[in-house]
Amino acid sequence: MTCDPRVLRRPLLVGLIPAVWTVVLGLWGLSRQNSVWRDEAATWQVARRSTGDIVRMLEHVDVVHSLYYLCMHGLFAGFGPSTTVLRLPSVLAVAAAAACVALIGHRLAGAYVGLGAGLVLGLLPAVQFYLQEGRPYALVAAGSAVSTLLLVNALRGRARKRAWAAYACAVLVCGWLNWLALLILPAHLITLLWSRAPRGVRVRWAVAAGAATAGVLPLALFSLDQSGQVSWVPPLTWHMMIGPAILLAIGGLGGLLGRRTGTGTGTAERTGAAGRTDRTGRADRTDLADRAGRPGPVTGSPSVAAVGLPLLAVPQLGLIGLSLVKPLFVDRYILFSLLGLALLIGALIGRAVDEVARRSRPAARCVLPVLVAVALVALLPQSLAKRSPASRVDDVLAAAERTRQLKHHGDGVLFIPAARRDTWLVTPDAFTGTRDIALAETPDQSGTLKGVEASPARVRAAMLAQRRILLVTDATGVARPTRGRRDRTKAEVLATHFTLVSDERIRGRRVAVYERLAPAGGG
Repeated sequence: MTCDPRVLRRPLLVGLIPAVWTVVLGLWGLSRQNSVWRDEAATWQVARRSTGDIVRMLEHVDVVHSLYYLCMHGLFAGFGPSTTVLRLPSVLAVAAAAACVALIGHRLAGAYVGLGAGLVLGLLPAVQFYLQEGRPYALVAAGSAVSTLLLVNALRGRARKRAWAAYACAVLVCGWLNWLALLILPAHLITLLWSRAPRGVRVRWAVAAGAATAGVLPLALFSLDQSGQVSWVPPLTWHMMIGPAILLAIGGLGGLLGRRTGTGTGTAERTGAAGRTDRTGRADRTDLADRAGRPGPVTGSPSVAAVGLPLLAVPQLGLIGLSLVKPLFVDRYILFSLLGLALLIGALIGRAVDEVARRSRPAARCVLPVLVAVALVALLPQSLAKRSPASRVDDVLAAAERTRQLKHHGDGVLFIPAARRDTWLVTPDAFTGTRDIALAETPDQSGTLKGVEASPARVRAAMLAQRRILLVTDATGVARPTRGRRDRTKAEVLATHFTLVSDERIRGRRVAVYERLAPAGGG
């Protein structure tokens, strides 16, 4: 299999091929054996609420994901809740990002760089994880890719007022999906300075960036009142820097070795080694670089390194800097930075094609397919692992199904911690005939994700009135130490007044059945 030069001369196909490739990767094992983990469960249960209930909830929790929840509410209302509807937006978003990355690479350094970058994006392990995730991070990556493509067009002298308006809108939407996406703006600023963009371009960018920032600022400020939601994020440590260091090293290598490819002409074009000459000594326009559809140099056009390195490094380093003030370092918050890594790897692939083209034009056409095939095979174990339920911390649906099998009519149900109530919220029919004995206000009534539970004394009294209790909690190894008086009361009453008759661990969760040691009311 080789890359057909006729394909490489068509920018539309250069963008379409990575998009289709990414959709295929995304649809492969999309349901993960019909499993949904706790983060996706939040999306699922919120999306099933009414618009009014969602807005009420956002006043107390998760306002940072407000736009995403409202979009998913619309999809669930139109197509019904399912793992496909939950995850397909992420698949399509990464496909769009792959197409944009391919077009960026093509416009900066030729079709081989673009195709390589677009195909690589969907293979990156972290991208494969969030490619099939019912959360907003893939959508942020798509918006970031669109804004970067628009910026590159502007640097190549192809941007009008409408393009800058579109740029501002793309950044604004990214910010409303997750305001940490604004870290893309300093990355773009460095690209402008590195490329020595004309003053007019810098002024227009500043206006567009300022408008987008102003639009996101209210959301960012309001979300500060809900910062307790990320209290689980651990403080920054040195070992957490290993991953970013590796990514930056790979990106730096791509920027260094792909430098010649990033000039917009390519080694094969400059040396003529892969081409032929006519009797006058002029290069034959059928050489490999021309067949690959390389663009000619454009005044002010940035290199791949000038776009890719800031896009990779600035969000990583920016989040590290923020985490020194408030622990926030979670890789999914800056998934969009991997767009830069894909571009830089694409530059490496383009350099490899150029080097092989010096010796054999037909062989050079095989370089990209061979490299992608080797990467696909090498990453196959990881790809399979990320498409299994074991790739996530837990599985809400599996725990709900086991509850359905173990329950008796009239059983009481307890959740430790209260966040494990998502098992009921996602699959309420699995709990039909049981009663949540700790719940005082439902999530809808209280405008929260997990509801409001009664006081420890009331929870104790309700437990002692039950003959049989079903407990849904985290499995050993996943569970955190019991915190809070209410959860400690639940555990103490179960240990003192009940006996364990069934205890099962299912994909990161534990479903246990307890029976009363004495007649109800004798505690």
